Amino acid sequence: MLRSAWFIARRDLAYLLRQRETILWTFAMPFLFFYFIGTVTAGLGSGGAAGEPDPLFLDAAADGGFLVGELERRLEEQHFAVERASQGDAPPERWLMVPTPIERNFTEVVLAGEKQTVTFRNDGEGPTASFDELRIARAVYGVVADLAVARQSGREPAPELFKQIREMPRALTLDVTPAGERQQVPVGYEQAIPGMMVMFTMLIILLTGSMLLVMEREEGLLRRLASTPISPGAVVLGKWTARMAMGLVQIGVGFVIGTLVFGMNWGSALYMIFAVMLGWAALNASLGILLANLVSTQTQATGVGLLVSMVLAALGGCWWPIEITPGWVQDLSLLLPTGWAMDAMHQLISFGRGAEAAVPHLAAMLAAALFFGWLGARGFRYT
Repeated sequence: MLRSAWFIARRDLAYLLRQRETILWTFAMPFLFFYFIGTVTAGLGSGGAAGEPDPLFLDAAADGGFLVGELERRLEEQHFAVERASQGDAPPERWLMVPTPIERNFTEVVLAGEKQTVTFRNDGEGPTASFDELRIARAVYGVVADLAVARQSGREPAPELFKQIREMPRALTLDVTPAGERQQVPVGYEQAIPGMMVMFTMLIILLTGSMLLVMEREEGLLRRLASTPISPGAVVLGKWTARMAMGLVQIGVGFVIGTLVFGMNWGSALYMIFAVMLGWAALNASLGILLANLVSTQTQATGVGLLVSMVLAALGGCWWPIEITPGWVQDLSLLLPTGWAMDAMHQLISFGRGAEAAVPHLAAMLAAALFFGWLGARGFRYT
């Protein structure tokens, strides 16, 4: 039985790997989706707490005085890449406008005690928009605080005095250390690579795996197989193994591209990540057999496989961090297979937890693989 199953698995896998669609979706599309989704979700990140500074246009008169320079320095401390705006510039995402008084410059008006309002415009959306406003406020109030200290000294505010204030020893310091495990939302490639691996593994198995089985049924190949001494159990096991192997090929490609091209850090529990993805491939192999039993034509297999893959990928957190969605969506994701896989990957990769954190997810996937595999074997039909 095992020899017969292995023979069928080898033949099916070889056929699948020769198809142009399989080559495209297995070897080319993951790279594109890793880059595209990783770039898009990078905007949901720490809002300038790490990585490249966020661009900010500063709309201020060239002769605005030294307070404009102090404001620009404070903005750079808040991890902004400040550029001076000029006429004709296209409106950027972040724009800070400093008033330009008539006849006098900005610094002279402020030192005279007249109120000036600095306006911040942010056309971006997402969880970092409020954080941008907080950083702008810290920069502005930092200049105001230095100005208050300068006035208390009894000396005329000037660039040299502001420099002395910066060099003064601080009576109060703040030491920040993590209070526990990391809770930051996974973004960028940290979100995209696991998410696309989970999605593409399901997509390739449900589409190509079920379509091949339906095609063999339509063309009478399974009837011919039924006339051989190979038992039905060996046939089902061989078909399941081929789809399992196809999923492992997809996962292997994702690991190689993610590591070598995008420098993915898989965390310290790499062996458990392999185990989770192995369970994920097993579950989808069972779903592929079951789907082929439920549909009658290749068109139905394509439509249902694509619909199921896309819906589960979206609701399970493959496209975007599930942590930014409403609470009921997060609860729903934990009832879905894609949610199990993504939560396990986030626990191991993004939150730095040990292998034991993914044990419930792996157990659920293996149990579901056995259940759906049993249903697929019972409903398997040659015609």
